[in-house]
Amino acid sequence: MQKIGLTGNIGSGKSLVAQIFKTFDIPVFEADVEAKTILYSPEVSKKVVQIFGYGILVDGSISRKKLANLAFNNPALLQKLNNIIHPAVKQKFKQWAELHISKPYIIYEAAILFESGQYKEFDRIITVFADPETRIQRVMQRDEVSRKLVLERMKNQWPDEKKNALADFVISNNNEDLLIPQVENIHLKLSSSR
Repeated sequence: MQKIGLTGNIGSGKSLVAQIFKTFDIPVFEADVEAKTILYSPEVSKKVVQIFGYGILVDGSISRKKLANLAFNNPALLQKLNNIIHPAVKQKFKQWAELHISKPYIIYEAAILFESGQYKEFDRIITVFADPETRIQRVMQRDEVSRKLVLERMKNQWPDEKKNALADFVISNNNEDLLIPQVENIHLKLSSSR
């Protein structure tokens, strides 16, 4: 079984691409979703509050919005947060992967696969990209956030060109590009290279 990393910058459409892979009966581990779940576990919540302070709490629970505002504007704090969350996500993925050993490949979807250095742990990497303005508009609409906030988040991610150069497969997701044929082509290649 091959382990495939799927990544792309904010608003690129990596989650949509992951959903298409699922239609081909390929298991997808959504690392960012898992990270959000782990964040609310008592042990992790306690560590995060110790670093970021009680100001991130709303009704006794961590406010992801408040946490994001602090973390994405301070690279040192973002690194500390990642150092808490990523080992737990990695352990969950390991357990999850064992359940899908019979598949030709599995996908690990994560936004910062390259930035975290995790890409080295995968057999192949797929990157999804879209032009910056398209991504900005998508995120503003999806998350109901300002352009400024989207640009702040984008600053913490590698440029598309750098990611694309390191990827084994590159999927273009500008509005006029057809995603399904691109994903199907990659699926056929990965399925035949067991």
